[in-house]
This record gives sequence, C-alpha cells and structure tokens, in this order.
Amino acid sequence: MSETLFTLGAGPVDLYPEVRAAFTRPVLSDGDPGFLSFYERVNDKLTRALECSTPAVILQSEAILGLEAAAASLIARGDVVLNLASGIYGKGFGYWAARYAKEVVEIEVPYDTAIDPAAVEAMLKKHPEIAVVSVVHHETPTGTLNPVREIGAVARRHGALLIVDAVSSFAGMDIHPEDSNADIFVAGTAKCLGGAPGLTLLAVSDRAWAKIEANKDAPFASILSIKDWRHAHRADRGFPFTPLMADMNALDAALDRYAAEGPENVWRRHASTAAACRRGAAAMGLDLWPRSEAIASPTVTALKAPDGIDAEAVVAEVLRRHGVMLSAGSGELAKKILRIGHMGPTAHPIHAVLALAALGATLGAMGAKVDIGAGVEAALAAA
Repeated sequence: MSETLFTLGAGPVDLYPEVRAAFTRPVLSDGDPGFLSFYERVNDKLTRALECSTPAVILQSEAILGLEAAAASLIARGDVVLNLASGIYGKGFGYWAARYAKEVVEIEVPYDTAIDPAAVEAMLKKHPEIAVVSVVHHETPTGTLNPVREIGAVARRHGALLIVDAVSSFAGMDIHPEDSNADIFVAGTAKCLGGAPGLTLLAVSDRAWAKIEANKDAPFASILSIKDWRHAHRADRGFPFTPLMADMNALDAALDRYAAEGPENVWRRHASTAAACRRGAAAMGLDLWPRSEAIASPTVTALKAPDGIDAEAVVAEVLRRHGVMLSAGSGELAKKILRIGHMGPTAHPIHAVLALAALGATLGAMGAKVDIGAGVEAALAAA
C-alpha cells in the first residue's frame, strides 16, 4: 500500500474540515478594505485565544520563522542568554541565540527528562547578568514537557525576559503566554489548531516590545522582523509585504472551531487521547520514552523502539502495510523513538487505538514481542 489513509504522526497534522473548506474562500487583494478589516478581526480572535493583553502578531511563514525571529529581535549584542535544552529544539535554539548574544550559557539535561526550575534559579543567581532565558515547552521529537510556568516565574523574579517555544503545545493544553510569564511566546497553526503549516503566531509582551525597539540590531525590512508586523493587525495600516491570504482564511476557520468547541474541551480531548495511547502502549509491551509519565505530553506519545528494531524502518513499514503515517524520532534519536501524534483532528481516542493496532501488527511482523489485543483493549478501556 502506498496511499496514506491516516496521518497520525507528530505534525503537521491533517486539517479540520472547516479549515480545508476555508482554502476555497475568495482571496482578496492585501490592499482591499475588506481584507484589511478581515485581518484585524482574525488577529483579534487570535489575541483572545492566546489570552494575552497585547495584540497578537502573525508572521507570514511557518513557526520556525518565529523562533529565529525571536532570537534575532530580542537578543542584543551585549546580552548573556540562558538556553534550556531538554531536547533537539531546545538545543537548536541555542545556536540561533549564539548568533546574536555576547554569551550563551546552557542547562542541558538528558532528552528523556525535563528542566528543573531549581537549576534555572541557581544559574540565574550564579549569572545575574543573564538578560534572556529560552525554553521549549513541548519537545515534539521526544514527547516531553518542561514546567514553563515555574521556569517563567523564576525568570521574572530575576528580571530576565523569557522566550517560550509553544509550537506543538498551544491549543492542545492549558498554556498561554501570560500565565507562563513569556515575553515572546511562539505558536503555530499546523499542530493542535489543526491548520496548515503557513503562519507563525506570536504573543509579545510590553517588556519585550520595549527591548526590541531599543535593540539597534533587531531586524527591520526583513523576513525575520517582528517589529515590522507590530501594527499590521490594524485595518488603517498596510503590510510590510503581501500576507498569505489563503492561510489567513484557514487560520480564521481554525480559531472559530477552537472557540466553538471550547478550549477546555479541546485540551481534555487531547489529554484523554494521549492517556488512552499510553495505557494501550504499556499493555502492548512498549515503554514510554519520557522517564516519567508526569512529563509525558498530551499531544505526542513518544515510545522506545524495541531492542534491535529501527524506528525509521518501522514507520516506513506501518505506512506500507496499513496506510498509517506515524513518526520516528529526529536527529540522533531517529532510529530509537516511535511517535504517535494527538493533535487537532487526530486528538480523539479512536485514533490512538488505530495507531496502536497498526504499530503493533507491524512490530510483530518485524519480530518484536508485542500483545496487540491487550494494547487495543487497554486503549479502548481508557478512552
């Protein structure tokens, strides 16, 4: 089988039907008064969804743009940055930070664990000159969560600005910029919102805006610029360059769906799907990648590949045999981790059951000792 029947990996996700339909809406000129008003309304919806007191910012590319732009805009040449690395994305942000900072200090922990806020406190006391702290809330490649609320509280007490990567957690769990003391909060459209991978969603605090405006090296007239888009949401302003109008239509539909279902209901649906998947995987005989279930994500379940079995080969075989697209790990962990996504449209327990059945059947055919029946039964019972 070569056709993908179900996309149940770590994202981008399949689109909600409403989002898919939104791509058929008319595309207006970016100077059309109707589009300018529409953009302002969508930005207001996003601001409410983010629960932030400053207007949201929408950058016109997928969320990796927002992460690099955050580093370029907020970090000044004389800054010392504390980068928190509990996974591949956290480690990667440190490389961007090093382009702009005077110095980057880092707390790195094994990629199956999480950052300890006490370690952050100790580092900030040791280096009171730290101006910016960066952290990934959900490390998608390993399915682990960092305690960003606690980390944010520590950073705020020490006067440091905080960058939070919430690309694969926002709209899938209860996390927002102001309750985590984030000064730049980066989210995306192609994960838990069930949208397309075209836009970066940002919340920028007043403290961060002040720092960006004072930073003479912050990009402007650039694809990396955040400040170019600061007032783009206003219908009486133009755009730095042509926005992605079709993607804005899709974002509008995704935000409407999120609001209509109710955020708490959406978060509950993601959490129950992940719980069913973890119960089923354990009954099947598979082990979680995170050392503790307490730090396991409700949007991605990361499992250890059985001994002697290549996770990338498993993913390819699951797709070939069953038409189900899962995900392997990334980078150095590509052959060690199997991932099942629970984001947006796939955050329903029945999708976890389907993924486990396809995964278990394939692992069994590849020589692993798994109990498919027990796994499916446990997942259904937990749903």
